[in-house]
Amino acid sequence: MRFINLTFNYKQLGKGLFFLFIAYFTYLMWLITIQYIPINLKAAFLQIKQNEIKRLHYQIAFFTHVYTSIFVLILGLFQFSDCIRIRFVKFHRTAGKVYVALVLGLAGPSGLIMGYYANGGWFTQISFCLLAIFWIWFTYLAYKHIRKGQVQKHKNFMLRSYALTLSAISLRLFKWLIVIVFELPPMDTYYIVAWAGWLVNLGIAEIIIFSQLSLLNNAKTKVNI
Repeated sequence: MRFINLTFNYKQLGKGLFFLFIAYFTYLMWLITIQYIPINLKAAFLQIKQNEIKRLHYQIAFFTHVYTSIFVLILGLFQFSDCIRIRFVKFHRTAGKVYVALVLGLAGPSGLIMGYYANGGWFTQISFCLLAIFWIWFTYLAYKHIRKGQVQKHKNFMLRSYALTLSAISLRLFKWLIVIVFELPPMDTYYIVAWAGWLVNLGIAEIIIFSQLSLLNNAKTKVNI
């Protein structure tokens, strides 16, 4: 009798589940985005921003951010697919360039303007403004390093950049969890998620980068031995 050995690649399984998880929440973000199509100054979130939405520059920033961020979310997800990166190099590079252009030229700057007008006063305004600044900066560094052929540094900063992109999802997820578990008042919840929504993501990104660096160093050590 012939026995078949089934070996599971847990790393690939984990990546696949993560891809499905982010894809699902990206779909939910798309459902949020289409609430603002066509332009409606009283739709959804804007119902509590009626003072700010009267300002033309806020209108431009808000709809620019909403209409571009969903594509940044989608494009960034494809950047971390090994299959696409290896088999479809041209698509990977083109998608990466569009991702960078959208973050640096549209989504990032508009997010900074929105951060200045964030609810909750200076405590949350500082958080969202820092989020936008780091998002722009990390994305720029990712582009800068790949232009110099520094692939590992490029990967590290793209991971940091996309971690901040995912704050659009994690902020809402943490808000839901905090409301369910702790039943805090809405404003207290908002204070927490304003910071946790992106700091937790960035912390996870740094752990992944550190782990990958450790593996590379261990591999080099074994080769030298």
